[in-house]
Amino acid sequence: MLAALGGYQRALKGRDHLICYAMKANSNLAVLQLFARAGCGFDIVSAGELERVLAAGANARDIVFSGVGKRRNEMRRALQAGVLCFNVESVSELRVLSTVACETGLTARISLRVNPDVDAGTHPYISTGLRNNKFGIAHNDAVDAYQLASTLPGLEIVGIDCHIGSQITAVDPYLDALDRLLDLIEAVESHGLSVPHLDLGGGLGIAYAGEVPPSAEDLMRALLDRIDSRGHGHRKILVEPGRSVVGNAGLLASEVLFVKHAEEKNFCIVDAAMNDLMRPAMYDAWMDIVECRVRPDVDAVRYDVVGPICESGDWLGRDRPLRVQSGDLIAVLSAGAYCMSMASNYNSRGRAAEVLVSGSEAWLVREREDSKALFAQERLLPG
Repeated sequence: MLAALGGYQRALKGRDHLICYAMKANSNLAVLQLFARAGCGFDIVSAGELERVLAAGANARDIVFSGVGKRRNEMRRALQAGVLCFNVESVSELRVLSTVACETGLTARISLRVNPDVDAGTHPYISTGLRNNKFGIAHNDAVDAYQLASTLPGLEIVGIDCHIGSQITAVDPYLDALDRLLDLIEAVESHGLSVPHLDLGGGLGIAYAGEVPPSAEDLMRALLDRIDSRGHGHRKILVEPGRSVVGNAGLLASEVLFVKHAEEKNFCIVDAAMNDLMRPAMYDAWMDIVECRVRPDVDAVRYDVVGPICESGDWLGRDRPLRVQSGDLIAVLSAGAYCMSMASNYNSRGRAAEVLVSGSEAWLVREREDSKALFAQERLLPG
C-alpha cells in the first residue's frame, strides 16, 4: 500500500498538495491509520466514514467530504469536526449547507464538484463524469453555481473538484477533464472570484486481467505538466486515490468446500461468496483466482468458482483452470479494494476476518463476525 502511495508522493513532492485517500475503497481502521501516519488526508462520503477516520487518528482539517446525498446531520457533524472542505454536488446542496452552517455558527469551506461530461471508458456503474450521471454540477451551470455560492451566507469558496470514474486505465480522459476544469476556473475567476485549490479526484485503475494502466507517478506528472503549461501551477493540488493504492495489496482467501461435476459445468464451491466480494456479481468483474497449494498430482479442471449463497449470481470466477480438492485454499487476488468495504450479511453470513501482513509479521485487524453480532441491534416483539 505504502509503495503504491509513493508514486503519488514522488510526483507531488515540492508542490502545495494533499493526497486524500478515498476510504470507500477499504475503510479498515488499521489501513486508515497507516495512511494517516504517512501524511495522507482522506476523502469521505458519509458521517460514518468521518467517525471511522477520526478514530484512526486523522486530522479533520485533512478531510474532504464528498457524496451526492449528504444529510443535514452529516453536514452539521462535519462542520463541528472542522473538515477541510465539502465537495458540493448540486445547487440544492449549496443552499442546504448554507442554512446548516448558519444554524451552527460555522463557515463551510466548499469546493464544487463539476461534471465535465468526459467518458472515462470504464464500466457504466463506475463512470461518474458523464452528463447523465447523478454526480456533480453540470459544466455549463458551474459558473452560475459559483456566483450563487459567493452570495450565500456561511460559505467560503476554496476550490473546484472533478471525479470522472473508477478503474480508469488511460491518461487521456484525465487530461480532457482537466482542460475543462481549467477553462472553468478561468471563467469563474473572470467574475472576481477565487478558486485556490484544484482537486483532480481519483479513479486510477489497477491490473485485474491484463490491463496496463499508467503508473500513479506518470499520470500525475502528465496532469501537472498540463496544469503548469496553462499557468495554474500556483494552485494547491488535491488528489483522491483509492483502488490504486490498496487494490493490489489485498487478497481474499477461501476454503474449497466441494468440487461438483455437473452435466455441462464443473463447480468449485468455496466458503466465500458474493456477500464477501461483490465485484464479480455486480460488475461482471474479472478477479484472478489461484490455488494456495500446488497439487501436481491433481488434474487441472475448468471450474466456475461459486459460493454458498442462494443466488445463481453468486460467483467469484467463471471457467477457471484449477487443481483443487475439498479442503484446499484458493486466493482471489487484487481484492484490497471494494471487497470488505462492500461486504454484507446477506443470508445471515458473518463478515470475514481481516489480517494485515507486512513481511513476516501479521496482525488481526478485524475479528470474524459471529452469529450473535448479526442480530445484536434487533429486538423481538413484546409478549
